Amino acid sequence: MAILGIVADDFTGATDIAGMLVKGGMRTIQTIGVPVPGAVPSDVDAIVVALKTRSIPARDAVAQSLEALKALQALGCVRFFFKYCSTFDSTDQGNIGPVGDALIDALGTKQAIYCPAFPENGRTIFFGHLFVGDVLLSDSHMRHHPLTPMTDASLVRVLMRQTKHKVGLVPLRQVQAGSASLRAALNKLAADGVRHVVVDAVADTDLGIIGEAIGDDLLVTGGSGVALGLPAAYRRRGLLAHKSGADALPAITGASAILAGSCSAATLGQIVAFKGPHLALDTDAICRGEPVGDQALTWARGKLGSTPILLSASDKPEAVKALQAKYGIEKSSQAIESTMAALARGLVTAGVGRLVVAGGETSGAVVGALDVKALRIGPEIDPGVPWTASIGAKPLLLALKSGNFGAPDFFTKAFARP
Repeated sequence: MAILGIVADDFTGATDIAGMLVKGGMRTIQTIGVPVPGAVPSDVDAIVVALKTRSIPARDAVAQSLEALKALQALGCVRFFFKYCSTFDSTDQGNIGPVGDALIDALGTKQAIYCPAFPENGRTIFFGHLFVGDVLLSDSHMRHHPLTPMTDASLVRVLMRQTKHKVGLVPLRQVQAGSASLRAALNKLAADGVRHVVVDAVADTDLGIIGEAIGDDLLVTGGSGVALGLPAAYRRRGLLAHKSGADALPAITGASAILAGSCSAATLGQIVAFKGPHLALDTDAICRGEPVGDQALTWARGKLGSTPILLSASDKPEAVKALQAKYGIEKSSQAIESTMAALARGLVTAGVGRLVVAGGETSGAVVGALDVKALRIGPEIDPGVPWTASIGAKPLLLALKSGNFGAPDFFTKAFARP
């Protein structure tokens, strides 16, 4: 029976933390939305529920997160995790603070940590300030995000604008003093009525210390990095026995394709680095209602073979803003996502068995179009991005990549892995 239940606020973030748990020896599945009866195998240690709540109204995000929590409790989970992006994507209205508050209330606990650090991917926290590489979050590309522009690097200040409860900080020196020191600091803050605690971390060793310190906590919140230390902590507590074989996937054949919808700098660089057949979709024509998807499928059918192909709707931020100004954010986003979803269905019908998808919104549209209800998590391609296999009569290999993640050669590297 599962030990850990995770509520994730987007699809690629769910895959990200699931891969981290698998690396630690926890057999993990990811469900697309709240799990339905029969969707969860009995041999898993962790269940990750992938929602799409990052940018919706806070009240809706809270309601969906609580529904997911209830389902995870019914499946026997005894520890819980609220997963959000390693760049703390949110606005002054939420959704991280409101969802955190709702989960704390529902579980009847007093406190939760907030730690989006992922040092291997350049996300570190120092004195409560989040860094992306060597710059503050507020000076990074996230400052210009079209939905959740992050203009304040202080996670304490960001959370204070999202909750009426006290927000505190455990600085790096107390973390690096060891798990007992960190636990004592958290207990003291709890005694002082501090409900939300940002915890510093700049290295994987810090994440290991944090994992041990919070191994008994009913609720943890953070990015996938903070899950690095949890499997070992659960193993030391006798909650987890096995260590190997967690990333095994079935053998799946078929052609290989990539659908890229993210406009992040990392994905744009990966598109440039890809040397195989590539079709850049005309997003303006998509928004005008022209049959771009049909034309792209015709092109793809003629290219499918022994090497991967790439279809992209990605563009530079200024081009995206111009498109949104012309057609509206909602209309342009929905038109592009619908096209990518239709392309995914068409590619699978044409014989694609291995599919890489870049971008959280695009990934959500694709798994919905393919009617994927759950994924078994397999080996990691790059930090935070594993291969997965859909659970069902005709499984597919899927890699659902956060737009910000992956090395420049990710698209080529992915198909050399499984």
